[in-house]
Amino acid sequence: MAGNDLTAPLGMGKRTIFRMPFGLIGLGIMTVIVTTGLVWIGVVEDPLGGEPTAVVPLERTVEGLSSRDIAVVEINPDIAGDSKPDSPEKRLPTLGPRFEEPPVGSEPNLASRRELTSLPDDRVVERVDHGLIPKVGIDGIRPLDLYAKQIAAEPASAPKIAIIIGGIGLSEAGSRNALENLPADVTFAIAPYGDRLDRWMRQARAAGHEILLQLPLEPFDFPDNDPGPHTLLVSLRGPEFLDRLYWLMSRFTNYVGVINTQGARFTATEPSMQYLLEEITKRGLMYVDDGSSSRSIAPTVANAAQTPFSRVDVVLDAVPKADEINARLLQLEALARSRGMAVAAGSALPVTIKALEDWSRDLEQRGLMLVPISATVDRPTEG
Repeated sequence: MAGNDLTAPLGMGKRTIFRMPFGLIGLGIMTVIVTTGLVWIGVVEDPLGGEPTAVVPLERTVEGLSSRDIAVVEINPDIAGDSKPDSPEKRLPTLGPRFEEPPVGSEPNLASRRELTSLPDDRVVERVDHGLIPKVGIDGIRPLDLYAKQIAAEPASAPKIAIIIGGIGLSEAGSRNALENLPADVTFAIAPYGDRLDRWMRQARAAGHEILLQLPLEPFDFPDNDPGPHTLLVSLRGPEFLDRLYWLMSRFTNYVGVINTQGARFTATEPSMQYLLEEITKRGLMYVDDGSSSRSIAPTVANAAQTPFSRVDVVLDAVPKADEINARLLQLEALARSRGMAVAAGSALPVTIKALEDWSRDLEQRGLMLVPISATVDRPTEG
């Protein structure tokens, strides 16, 4: 024992310094972490550690769609790899046109579906004193189903616009101008008081246009403002009302529905609208509100009656000047982009036809799609 150890005070001997092996400890911790990760991946088989995922089996490619046209709609944890389409009872009912599917195993011919017949289908017409009027066939098929034009296959994200031009048949020059210069997906509304209406119907359908019948309804200032003979009045019911309606309906055939002409008082009167739309629904037609009256209760009544319905969002030529019409077209585009779909209406005036002709030339290049009015039936309600 060294001398300094003997002479040192009790408990005050030479100290031993212990150094911690921090390098070895750190290496051990890293080894544990890496080993745990490898075991987790190998055993649990979930490298994302439980992060929610959705697996979509792709059976075939979809032509015409780009990545911007595909969006995540919902992550459903109950979806299985072998899931099947919803059963019919789970699907939301639609009121729009129901197109007949091609036989199993045959290729769908979209071009033929877009060809519109100009002859009435015996399944959906009946004869009354005034002539042929529409009806629902015994197999449930409606005039709306048979006479509607199926839209071309396009990306679902493309904003859609429907345009109705009214007053067809009233003016030879105006009707001819519309027929020769407007795109085929513009819908024509034929007035019941014109001449040779069957001829205009046949020519319009042959050119690819859907057809509406214009119905004159009672305005507030009737009879000072009289839409014409056989105007439907709020005071009418029963046989007298139906006689007027059937006269109007018998003026020509092959239309998908009706659109009101004037009618601010009629469209604001619930019992009259109920009576009319119940008959429209019974006849297998759609009803279009022309958007001219803010007091119209047509949307509410149509919903209750389960009537195929659409409504005009923009009246193009309330002021029939080119700059005003162009401003309304810009408004229409904005609505279509914000809502996904919008409807406009105008008259067969030269200024309106020229504005639409110019506006529609590069519609597809601007990312918009023109559709017939029947394609707007099941659009979402504006929030």
